[in-house]
Amino acid sequence: MEQCQVVAVPLLVLSVKSLYMEKKTVTTKKTVTKNLDATIYSQKGASAGTITLPAKVFGLPWNADLVHQVVVGMQANKRAGTAHSKDRSEVSGGGKKPWRQKGTGRARHGSTRSPIWVGGGVTFGPRNDKDYSKKINKKMRVKALLTVLSRKFADSNILFVNSFAFDAIKTKDAATALSALAGVKGFEKLGSKKPTTALLVLPEANELIQKSFANLPGVTVMLAADLNALVAMSFHNVVVVDPAKVVAVLEAKVA
Repeated sequence: MEQCQVVAVPLLVLSVKSLYMEKKTVTTKKTVTKNLDATIYSQKGASAGTITLPAKVFGLPWNADLVHQVVVGMQANKRAGTAHSKDRSEVSGGGKKPWRQKGTGRARHGSTRSPIWVGGGVTFGPRNDKDYSKKINKKMRVKALLTVLSRKFADSNILFVNSFAFDAIKTKDAATALSALAGVKGFEKLGSKKPTTALLVLPEANELIQKSFANLPGVTVMLAADLNALVAMSFHNVVVVDPAKVVAVLEAKVA
């Protein structure tokens, strides 16, 4: 007669397995139709028209998991990975046994560069051969950016400006324009000197605008083609210059 072997399965494993065997309830996200009409302002802070924004750029629902995954990946890819500590094989010295094995009354040692010695190697320290990079798919990167922009637009943190007309490269003119835009309701903090106050997004390179705003501590200028989720999340307000062209650049990312 054959003997049956009884295997004890932990209760926790059975309970977890039963949860997965249960019928899953699928929750569908309700799409809310939002008004995607935005006001365009002049550099003096006066209303200069309106623009209807595309839903695929500024009307996406918030996806915290996607944004977190992309932002953490981008932060990891920025790590230099140059921190390096020497282990016992890389520290100079320690080739001679400090004392004989027996008869001294002291603990046995084979090298003065052991990790337990002062001046010895480091155990489990950072190594410069570690790779911190993470792969981010192109579609994930683009959708994370558009998700952040949609959230900022829903929170009224995006200001649309038709253009900045400067006669010359002058920080005073840029500061005056920024002070005028700070008069728009909800954007009173544009005059702050905090480094993450405003992100100025341009459709294309413009030396007059870029150099005029370069010395303002609270403003960072970036081209729409170089915009990403990490940078967009780092600033409280986003100022979009020439909205029609910037939206065209962002739409090209989706295509």
